[in-house]
Amino acid sequence: MKKIQAGVLGATGMVGQNYIRLLENHPWFEVTYVAASSQSAGKSYQDAVRGRWLMDSDIPENVKTLIVNDANMTEQAKGNCQFVFSAVDGDKETIKKIENSYAAADIPVVSNNSAHRWTVDVPILIPEINPEHLDIIRDQQGHYGWNKGFIVVKPNCSIQSYMIPLYALMKKGYAPTRIIVTTEQALSGAGYPGVASLDILDNIIPYITGEAEKTEKEPCKVFGKISEGKIIPYDGLTISATCTRVNVQDGHTSIVNLEFGDKKPSLEEIIDIWTNFRALPQEYELPSAPVHPILYRQEENRPQPKKDRNMEKGMAVSVGRLRKCNVLDYKFVGLSHNTVRGAAGGGILSAELLNVLHYLE
Repeated sequence: MKKIQAGVLGATGMVGQNYIRLLENHPWFEVTYVAASSQSAGKSYQDAVRGRWLMDSDIPENVKTLIVNDANMTEQAKGNCQFVFSAVDGDKETIKKIENSYAAADIPVVSNNSAHRWTVDVPILIPEINPEHLDIIRDQQGHYGWNKGFIVVKPNCSIQSYMIPLYALMKKGYAPTRIIVTTEQALSGAGYPGVASLDILDNIIPYITGEAEKTEKEPCKVFGKISEGKIIPYDGLTISATCTRVNVQDGHTSIVNLEFGDKKPSLEEIIDIWTNFRALPQEYELPSAPVHPILYRQEENRPQPKKDRNMEKGMAVSVGRLRKCNVLDYKFVGLSHNTVRGAAGGGILSAELLNVLHYLE
């Protein structure tokens, strides 16, 4: 089978490197184009990341000698890739301009960036939750006058640790109405070089710029509905979030307290729903899809980042500590791998879904 040619924008950064690593030997996609800042442009990929390759495995052989292009020079991508993963760095307006230019050039964009998350006709995609939001791509193309190009984004990495468990309950008719969530976010979520060691050693930092706002707003768009060419955020859920940075390398943990409306499940029902939850990525057996999207841990002291972040190749959500709450109804702990499920792995799963639904043709 001839593989689909994929490009990576921001290929020399931490998320870009993760894309390169995870796409090695992918059954459907092959990295044929890499782009980054003008400082890296013109170098071979191995020279551009020399001394700052951060992955545990070596650079894939087929990528080492690719010449890094300037991410701003869209025309260089034409004919060299069929779609791109965007992990390019910059301010939001610059990123929007870059991603729009690729879409306008008939190159679909699967983005890790937050720049387009609140563009009304750009879906924030979690493949197990809202694949129907991809229907808005036709409206998006009509709005901008694009032909084959479009933009799909993935959500903030920290909300991955509890969004699928919440959706599994909603799908069965148990819709939470209020949530209080505290996230304990890993160091790798800050990128490289990230947080200074003297700031995080023996410490917790109780503030991450913009994270609480994203955590409180993005789930409602993910749970929203399409109406008149726009995604209208779900208005039945209120979220109060506190986001912290902790001294953990990988794995975002969330402590979630939730309240239901008139219809409330039992503890046993919640565990059964989580254990048996399956969705479109599992039905299609997408290459990156976890067989079990939600793994419930019965142990009192799980999930833990060190022990559970790599479950199902880092693509599953681990949950545990489900119990009654003295203030709301229930509380639990969720965990997901922020640089896999929450970043490059989630982007690749989105592209796989786009492929089987014929959006990448």
